[in-house]
Amino acid sequence: MGLVLPGLLFFLVMFVWPIAQMLSHAVYSPEVQIALPRTVAAMADWDVTTPPSDAIADALILDLKNADRGDLASAARRLNYEQSGFRAALLKTAREVRRSDGAKGYQALLDADKDWADLARWRVLRSAGSAYTSYYLLTALDLEKRPDGSIGRVPGDRALFVTVILRTLWLSLVVTVICLFLAFPVSYTIASAKPGRQALLMLLILLPFWISLLVRSSAWVILLQDNGLVNTALLKLGIITEPVQLIFNRTGVYIGLVHVLLPFMVLPITNAMRAVPKDYVRAAFSMGASAPRALFQVYLPQIWPGVAAGSLLTFVICVGYYVTPLLIGGNQDQMLSYFIAFYTNQSVNWGLASALSAVLCAIMLLLMGLYALVPRRGGTTAGR
Repeated sequence: MGLVLPGLLFFLVMFVWPIAQMLSHAVYSPEVQIALPRTVAAMADWDVTTPPSDAIADALILDLKNADRGDLASAARRLNYEQSGFRAALLKTAREVRRSDGAKGYQALLDADKDWADLARWRVLRSAGSAYTSYYLLTALDLEKRPDGSIGRVPGDRALFVTVILRTLWLSLVVTVICLFLAFPVSYTIASAKPGRQALLMLLILLPFWISLLVRSSAWVILLQDNGLVNTALLKLGIITEPVQLIFNRTGVYIGLVHVLLPFMVLPITNAMRAVPKDYVRAAFSMGASAPRALFQVYLPQIWPGVAAGSLLTFVICVGYYVTPLLIGGNQDQMLSYFIAFYTNQSVNWGLASALSAVLCAIMLLLMGLYALVPRRGGTTAGR
């Protein structure tokens, strides 16, 4: 236990804790509660169907007068996520009530900003008053909580993330399938080669890992552009009469991702093929099995764990890719990682970035759970 404890502590502190801290923003959002504590307490019994009482309005006015400017700005930004224009209205109201020492009651808020007559604004304020929220997770799934408390789909013009999630999964699946078909003959060639040639082929497979991902992705921009090497060669060979659009679209993304991820498929399959005795296939042929039958009933079941491991590894890495689609793809080819980076660095909406990350992690955990069943199935098939 003494030998394991340092490594376990390092893993928890350097890996688990930062990820958990980041993902907590998906459900923990105390900005409004910190900036407007009296308002949150006063609205606890409000029935959301009638205008708020003067007591609630007075609590809001007092909070706006006493709130720290940084805390108020954070609360205003949080409220603006749920209702556009809330930030400007809240900060404007804060300025107005601070100028007027005698401002009291619901009418004082209406005098500061007439939009306080909108009950939807008060509902948003009440909903955001809780330190724990489902807003970000619902938004990440294109869902929303309605005034009656039910959950439903957002209107079509606001729906975005489910499409992005499905696009990410589809792109990753296509790339994984292409890599699988390309990796199989490559892996078989390596596994069947003599030791000296095996070392050379493995060196060629590992060589891309020595080159920066950014450099490899940028190289495809040069190769695939209209006057790049690929189009120039095709034009000179007479295969095409004008340049083909190979960059900033889905085709370019597939090419770039397959090039980057192919080694992750080749290595596990090669390792599995090396472990298969050649006598097994020869024995199948000697017993009258056809080539397809020997392949599917003798060879594939034995390398199935390697195929499954390579497919899962390729798919998982592809799902989280950011740089390659950003450089090579178009607007309709960006994956979920692009939006996570956008909401983290540009929009600074960490709650939504965390919720999207949580969805991505949930998908990965599901795939890992399914993968846990694959080796047993492969072994059972091989034994029959």
